[in-house]
Amino acid sequence: MGFFETVASYLVSDAHAEEAQSDAESQSEEAGEDVKAEEAEEGEDGGDAKDEDEEEEEEEEEEEEEEEPEDPMPALQEECAQSSQCKHTKHEYDDCVARVQEWEDADESERKGPKEDCTEEFFEYTHCVTQCAAPKLWKQLR
Repeated sequence: MGFFETVASYLVSDAHAEEAQSDAESQSEEAGEDVKAEEAEEGEDGGDAKDEDEEEEEEEEEEEEEEEPEDPMPALQEECAQSSQCKHTKHEYDDCVARVQEWEDADESERKGPKEDCTEEFFEYTHCVTQCAAPKLWKQLR
């Protein structure tokens, strides 16, 4: 057990003891029982609290060791983005980006028309990619 784990175990056991003591005091006031008898019982429970903490730490370590499955969606989207199905929308989006870049690079006197953005082309392209990838994803998930 390392230094930090040792310090943490002392702090955790002290915190549990203080919590148990405050609970015992509130119960003794309500029931009229002797507080010293409650503290004696809490001392015995302090060992159980350490065992519970160790069990919780082991469970957390096991959860950390489990690997999450890889998400297949990004790979499917990349595949669909390169497919002939979405080639036309990708070409339209790329053309729009080129026009916007030319407009921004030009001097103010050389600029033609209003400033353009490629929102519509972008959404058409991403819609195409999503429509292509979704059925493939569902087949993999079944």
